Amino acid sequence: MRTKSLKKNKINVITLGCSKNVYDSEVLMGQLRASGKDVTHEAPADQEGNIIVINTCGFIDNAKEESVNMILNYVDKKEQGIVDKVFVTGCLSERYKPDLQKEIPNVDQYFGTTELPGLLKALGADYRHELLGERLTTTPKNYAYLKIAEGCDRPCSFCAIPLMRGKHVSQPIEKLVKEAEGLARDGVKELILIAQDLTYYGLDLYKKRNLAELLENLAKVQGIEWIRLHYAFPSGFPMDVLDLMKREPKICNYIDIPLQHISDNVLKSMRRGTTQEKTTKLLKEFRETVPGMTIRTTLIVGYPGETEEDFQILKNWVEEMRFERLGCFTYSHEENTHAYLLEDDVPAEVKQQRANEIMDIQSQISWELNQEKIGQTFRCIIDRKEGAHFVGRTEFDSPDVDNEVLIDASIAYLKTGEFVNIKITDATEFDLYGVPADLPSN
Repeated sequence: MRTKSLKKNKINVITLGCSKNVYDSEVLMGQLRASGKDVTHEAPADQEGNIIVINTCGFIDNAKEESVNMILNYVDKKEQGIVDKVFVTGCLSERYKPDLQKEIPNVDQYFGTTELPGLLKALGADYRHELLGERLTTTPKNYAYLKIAEGCDRPCSFCAIPLMRGKHVSQPIEKLVKEAEGLARDGVKELILIAQDLTYYGLDLYKKRNLAELLENLAKVQGIEWIRLHYAFPSGFPMDVLDLMKREPKICNYIDIPLQHISDNVLKSMRRGTTQEKTTKLLKEFRETVPGMTIRTTLIVGYPGETEEDFQILKNWVEEMRFERLGCFTYSHEENTHAYLLEDDVPAEVKQQRANEIMDIQSQISWELNQEKIGQTFRCIIDRKEGAHFVGRTEFDSPDVDNEVLIDASIAYLKTGEFVNIKITDATEFDLYGVPADLPSN
């Protein structure tokens, strides 16, 4: 029986996976809104509308399972008459469309990552080229993702992204500046630059690694106060970016650089194009050129052939490098990747135990580094109010994955989207607590 409050011809977009998918959903919704469609993002059940678009992730096993479960959930709602239509797009659909069509035929239509015009047509909307760069943002008003390139040319053995997103394609600087200007007019103060590989930016368009020039142009956009770099690659990193980071206050002293492993044996099998020596040297150059820089990385444990010795090398290196931020994932055996030809020979429980060991080390490092912040004052942006606290971040923290700064809402009123100087009074492994620095003392 249809819920009475369910609105007819309302499109609810559901986003799974990474920030690149968030960006794609925002572009889709911007196009739908421009065609006069009633569109919402992940609305509650009694307000979600009768047309569902699921933007899926197909990166690793857990993400694929989540996407399939979401599709099955809405197909079930369709069969019950709760919703009328279900469309599926994104990485899972790009990679497994024939299988999905066979196994879950009650989806109205499947679309790949490059089939936005077709999806819009199915939803009764026109693809409008003049809207390039315009989106209906889903993040808090003060920050937004800016996707500077699509796809990847790297040959990493474990990664299925090129299968789902294709080859690397950079967006022109002038287009990205125009998009940033539009976001700034809407109140965005922080740009989070995303791509599968930021370091490759510009090679296809300008025949050189051109990230620094892009950053210089974005830094000129009025209203933008922070620019954050996500997903750099350790091989071929454009070092002029570090010099710019050091002298340009708008560029956060922060970089997300997924390193995946450090044992030379594993790096070679992963086809990462680097070594422990080269990677360690690069990170030391980061810290020497930009003192106080925060480095976030991600690691994979349980890769085929990873021995106990390889893992010990990784553990020792994590202890030595003392990353400010680190995440660890267990290896996922992905079809049609180079590593799929290898035997997935590390048992699941060993993979998980290794991931736990890495994160235990990192928790201690994070706690120690956060304790050093007590008594210091940081410029923070306020993202939201949650319960009894205002929640902010320093320039050294990215949304959703890093430290948050919690400020007692009973002692000060803060506006979301504003910058405030916060004095840190306490800290845990992954959170900071503070008060406004200009708060009068008793």
